[in-house]
Amino acid sequence: QVELVESGGGSVQTGGSLRLSCSPSGNTYDIYCMGWFRQAPGKEREGIARIYRRGGSTTYADSVKGRFIVSQPEHTLFLQMNSLKSEDTAMYYCAADRRLNCSLRPGDFAYWGQGTQVTVSS
Repeated sequence: QVELVESGGGSVQTGGSLRLSCSPSGNTYDIYCMGWFRQAPGKEREGIARIYRRGGSTTYADSVKGRFIVSQPEHTLFLQMNSLKSEDTAMYYCAADRRLNCSLRPGDFAYWGQGTQVTVSS
């Protein structure tokens, strides 16, 4: 079993920055894929960033490319969010899976955190 706990959400003005954290625990030794997703009210869950724990290869959704950075220097997963826009307002989720290859599709991830709210206002 794998548990994921997100933190770092909050309210910020347009153009500001936030850094989200995700702390994994449990049987994480064979977790290869980790990602960040978000879901706004009335919308589907959207994959925004994915990282392989070994090698550090990353993939981003076009909506955040150039503004968000996913990293995992050791155990904790981070999402640095810069130049935030109102459309970034959503609940943000950390996800993990044991598969060797994963995309930004929610179905590729078996383990999910409870989410942390990000609100961007002008």
